[in-house]
Amino acid sequence: MRDWLNAALRRLPVWPFYWLGALPAAWYFWNGLQGRLGADPVKALEHEYGLIALQFLIAALCVTPLREIAGINLLRFRRMLGLMAFSYACLHLAVWLGLDRQFDWPRIVADLTKRPYIILGMAAFLMLVPLAWTSRDAALRRMGPVAWRRLHRLAYPATALAAIHFVWLVKAWPLEPLLYAAGVAALLGWRALRGRRRRARRPALG
Repeated sequence: MRDWLNAALRRLPVWPFYWLGALPAAWYFWNGLQGRLGADPVKALEHEYGLIALQFLIAALCVTPLREIAGINLLRFRRMLGLMAFSYACLHLAVWLGLDRQFDWPRIVADLTKRPYIILGMAAFLMLVPLAWTSRDAALRRMGPVAWRRLHRLAYPATALAAIHFVWLVKAWPLEPLLYAAGVAALLGWRALRGRRRRARRPALG
């Protein structure tokens, strides 16, 4: 069953998933225009775009555990997941800057210096920028695999900061952001344990 699934995944083209991933953006924006996002459509749109960005980040982190634990190989889709996460983070930021703060730069600067959850969110976004910029094969060839992998480890702190940003933003400690934070913590904990086990094996192999 697993071999059949991996063979089917290898035959799937990646590009249609970019279009599928973009559908929620258009859907929420259209519903906002139609007044279907509640009493504060700007905040709702900002929230949904940010949440989808976090979901894509978590999905990208799941690729390696799925391959090593379940034997399901989704490596071909990891770039798409990362780029979709960055795209939704850009939309989240654009709604905040343009619709929420209406490009009121003194207020924006004040938020970026006085509101910790906004500082964390901006830090996560800035970490994603070089990852998106170097996602192309040409960047991998130019940088070399070692430097490229080292840079792309920024995905881990970026996802952690995005999860904390979500928890801190909601403030009332409901279950949803805590579940996202717990999922991110579990994925990062698994990676840390995996790295420690690999380092522990090296002397024995030598």
